[in-house]
Amino acid sequence: MVYLLADWYTWGATILNVILLLLSLFLILLVLIQRGKGGGLAGAFGGVGGSSAFGSRAGDMFTRITIGVAAAWIILTMVEVRLVRKSSQELTQGAAIPAQEADQGQ
Repeated sequence: MVYLLADWYTWGATILNVILLLLSLFLILLVLIQRGKGGGLAGAFGGVGGSSAFGSRAGDMFTRITIGVAAAWIILTMVEVRLVRKSSQELTQGAAIPAQEADQGQ
């Protein structure tokens, strides 16, 4: 029974790792497509720093989406830490039980 729970925790952590990796890449891309508040590098080289490819109200929408994705990333990271911690505790308890039974049998 203990091994089945530990196996589930391992698979759950693996699935969460994949989801977190994809969410991280999406968050990076989301931050990169946002319009900067200042001129930034584009302004330094004479480019148009204030224009946005998605319209003038797109900055507000991207900011809200970024905050939501970042919050989801933080929550999933905390869930994964708890899941991995439980997995390691289950594995150490599962390994300790047979050793204790072997000591009692002698």
